[in-house]
Amino acid sequence: MVLIKKLVRRFDAYQQSHPSAAFTVGVAKKYVEDRGPSLAALLAYYGVLSLFPLLLVLFTALGLLFSHDPSLRNRVIHSALSQFPVVGKQLDGHDAISQLRAKGLGLAVGLVGLFWGSLGVTKAGQRAMADVWNVPQLNRPRFARRIGRGFEFLGVLVLDVVLSTALAGLVTFDGHAFWIRAVAVVVGVVVNVALFLLGFRILTPNSIATKTLITGAAIAALSWNLLQYLGTWLVGHELRHASQLYGYFGSILGLVSFLFIAAEVTLVAAEINVVKARHLYPRSLTPPFTSADEAVLTALARQSQRFVAETVSVHFDDETDEVTRESPKELDTTPWSEPTD
Repeated sequence: MVLIKKLVRRFDAYQQSHPSAAFTVGVAKKYVEDRGPSLAALLAYYGVLSLFPLLLVLFTALGLLFSHDPSLRNRVIHSALSQFPVVGKQLDGHDAISQLRAKGLGLAVGLVGLFWGSLGVTKAGQRAMADVWNVPQLNRPRFARRIGRGFEFLGVLVLDVVLSTALAGLVTFDGHAFWIRAVAVVVGVVVNVALFLLGFRILTPNSIATKTLITGAAIAALSWNLLQYLGTWLVGHELRHASQLYGYFGSILGLVSFLFIAAEVTLVAAEINVVKARHLYPRSLTPPFTSADEAVLTALARQSQRFVAETVSVHFDDETDEVTRESPKELDTTPWSEPTD
């Protein structure tokens, strides 16, 4: 135990004296303190509930709207399913499409499931971003505003499908030209960064400057592309030769794992925005606390404020001279400035 403590203290001294290491430790500590894994699990849970109603509505609506243009309908569906390579290969095909198109009852059931499931993931996303930025409960938006933001976020998902279809059409227009494919890849990355930035903007408190969200949005977009490539490789090399039964269970487990990892990566990217914007590093692994430690712990405590008449006060005991001092107040822990309705 003595040796372990010495190694921890030595690493702690090293990381506090090196900005890059201190920043990494600061992001990791804040992710754990914000209960990041629990928030990611909640996002993955609602993601699974929302994915299939979304696909049901998409398939049915496209069958009704583009019944005379099967080629366009199939391109849009393929672009939507390509976002989820682990399960998309199981659903992509003319048989699945033909079974769902032109069914009004399926559309009605899908719309109800869409309202419950997909709005659940948008509300979970808003909660996650509010927790990441440590917004007090008192200053978080009420029900009507959360629903409005949920529909705005759904609009971003629709825009993603439309732009993905357009990029796929650009590649197939002249698929043998290398420069066309290169341009499509670059444009695809830029589009993903813009969509993640727009999604962060919708889910993040309005008083947070948009420029502070760019770094995390870029990291999340690049990580999302990497996850898609890994998912495609997994399906092509690991699940291709599996039996139908094991392939089915493998797809479901793969989808849950895919969404959970994607949620974790997105939340870590959001934590990077917070740590960078508020300079919440270096953090201490052993006592005494640094100013960044006190700022984060103060924000976490004040996050629990629910009523105007409630006052949350945070103090820290100095372990060297046992003097009680109030925590620093320069950190703005109430960034949500829009009125609650």
